[in-house]
Amino acid sequence: MQPSRRTLLTSTLGAGLFAASAPLATPSTLSSSGRYSGRAAGNAELRIGLVGCGGRGSGAAAQALRADPNTRLVAVGDAFADRVEGAIGGLLGDTEVAARVDVPAERRFVGFDAYKQVIDADVDVVLLCTPPGFRPMHFEYAVNKERHVFMEKPVAVDGAGVRQVLAAAAVAKEKGLKVGVGLQRHHDKRYVDTIARLKEGAIGKPVLLRVYWNSGGVWVNPRQTGQTEMEYQMRNWYYFNWLCGDHIAEQHIHNLDVGNWVMGGYPTECQGMGGREVRKGIDHGEIYDHHALEYTYADGTKMQSHCRHQGGTWSSVSEHVHGALGTCNVGAGRMQLYTGEEWRWRGEGADPYQVEHDVLFAAVRSGAAHDEAENGAMSTLTAIMGRLATYGGQVVTLDEALNSTLELRPTKYAFDGVPPTVPDEHGHYPIAVPGQTRVV
Repeated sequence: MQPSRRTLLTSTLGAGLFAASAPLATPSTLSSSGRYSGRAAGNAELRIGLVGCGGRGSGAAAQALRADPNTRLVAVGDAFADRVEGAIGGLLGDTEVAARVDVPAERRFVGFDAYKQVIDADVDVVLLCTPPGFRPMHFEYAVNKERHVFMEKPVAVDGAGVRQVLAAAAVAKEKGLKVGVGLQRHHDKRYVDTIARLKEGAIGKPVLLRVYWNSGGVWVNPRQTGQTEMEYQMRNWYYFNWLCGDHIAEQHIHNLDVGNWVMGGYPTECQGMGGREVRKGIDHGEIYDHHALEYTYADGTKMQSHCRHQGGTWSSVSEHVHGALGTCNVGAGRMQLYTGEEWRWRGEGADPYQVEHDVLFAAVRSGAAHDEAENGAMSTLTAIMGRLATYGGQVVTLDEALNSTLELRPTKYAFDGVPPTVPDEHGHYPIAVPGQTRVV
């Protein structure tokens, strides 16, 4: 049972069916090579801009600089000045990339509009690494400005945001812009080879999938004296749906995306339950600490999905496929047939976080097609659909999630603005109640 190198062809949806919330720029003339005119070609220097300077943003900047020897980081932006300085300091301390970090004070941008200033700073590739609630408008602006993009997952937190990303993705494809999305398992050779074998029928037709992201939870930043509510939520973005989309979107999307990859499509509906059992203090915002879902694909195949943030419990970040002939632990690269025959992935692989940037920058250089935005949007929608089902306690379809009129965004992006959800006089945030909360 040797690993296959066959390329996986994923199913797609026509992004032209969906309208963005704001008009997009129309494509200009393409170069003779098919790449968008005005972008760096051949071995010309590629100028990089970074939007969002947390740990993942700093890591993405270093990986982007390693992906191509003729790159330079020229602009950086974040809502917070300390994040900007922290990211630059960390990159300057990395001897492998420090010489190509060229971000003087005039190209260090702070505030809610910093993304515009970074993208406008004559960059070729922009890295979008803020909390996901900002991703749709940042991506749309980058496409309007004709920039190649790497954006972290998830790419939205609600149906309106997914629609906006899908529309911008269609324009980016028409323009020949290259778009990478931080679902790095697609660049992990163990996953690629294992899923290729599944596609070839190594364990027969899938009859059940199981996917997990069960862990103890993440950081909390205590409220500081003098903080506005907007600043507090921005510093604790993981706990507010307009910024994060709940941990089912922020983390569990990886596992759900693998299920979609195996199935070659997206679930048509889901139902399940969830709530707050352990992490339910005022410092845990409004998100649930556990979700348990049953997704259904068009052919009737089920995917069981569990994710939780509860310390002292069984931890697992994994994906499993049960087929007519055997079972597969996808991330482990291991299959076992019911006859007793086994297969293990024995190959060698590189860091997928680095490879996803290597592939993106190689496409920018060569002009090869590279479009991960649509799948990123639809796997994001898969996670959003799950959150809506647990919050509302109802069956939610993919169409209902995509076309929902409920938007999670503030009316004003400013530190003196009012977030979409605010605490009561005791510091408690409103929590979704299944059977009562409207979700679509």
